[in-house]
Amino acid sequence: MGRGDAGRGSGARTRPVRRTPPRCAGGRTGRAGQDYRGRVISVHRADERYAGGDEDAGISSRHAFSFGSFYDPDNLRFGAILACNEERLAPGAGFDEHPHSHTEIVTWVAEGELTHRDSAGHTTRVRAGDVQHLSAAAGVRHVERNDKDVPLTFVQMWLAPLEAGGEPSYAHVPGIADSTPYALPDAGAMLHVRRLAAGERAWVPDAAGLYVHVVRGRVLLAGQELGPGDSARITDASGLELEAAEGADRAEAVEGAEVLVWELGGV
Repeated sequence: MGRGDAGRGSGARTRPVRRTPPRCAGGRTGRAGQDYRGRVISVHRADERYAGGDEDAGISSRHAFSFGSFYDPDNLRFGAILACNEERLAPGAGFDEHPHSHTEIVTWVAEGELTHRDSAGHTTRVRAGDVQHLSAAAGVRHVERNDKDVPLTFVQMWLAPLEAGGEPSYAHVPGIADSTPYALPDAGAMLHVRRLAAGERAWVPDAAGLYVHVVRGRVLLAGQELGPGDSARITDASGLELEAAEGADRAEAVEGAEVLVWELGGV
């Protein structure tokens, strides 16, 4: 990503933007809530995300954390996670070549196909269900575009490495299975994918920190219902599971749910 998000390569910040506090575990606006197990759960709704991108250029962005020109000193990161951006690119739209450094960048395509090219010589078409991981290390440049004639939707997550520097690296895992987590040892994190039909349940790993993002469908987690674009930040996570909620209409129920779960070593 690049165009339309000032300061994304350099980490530059501008004046603070006022926003409402995150929703707590009880579902109302306020601080994170602690449940009877001692877990601290903070729910963040899709409509609380910062709007970015460049609509005239066919780019729509929604940011879960401070990003580019959007700055909130109380919402800079959660553990290793620095960004969780929902991106929508119209046919032919994209981010021209731009730099990254000292960042682990993981991309999940929800719909369409993403064309990736980078300065290390990698060219890849990333499709729905694939995991793409670009380790920027000491520095790399890349291009991201929608070269198809249908809209593209993807989620891109940035994580802070445990140590700065090193050589850039790239990985592309086509069609990753639910039972195969993707490890990011350089960030002390692991990505789990959960796909559930209506009424199905799936375990959630016990961890010092969990970041849960709903890509599609609706799920129940620790007494909260989460829909597309919603997320939950959980500390001291234990004994949790996801359950795909019955859809409000038949189409949603048939589609089921798709959820990204980050297991974090610390928060």
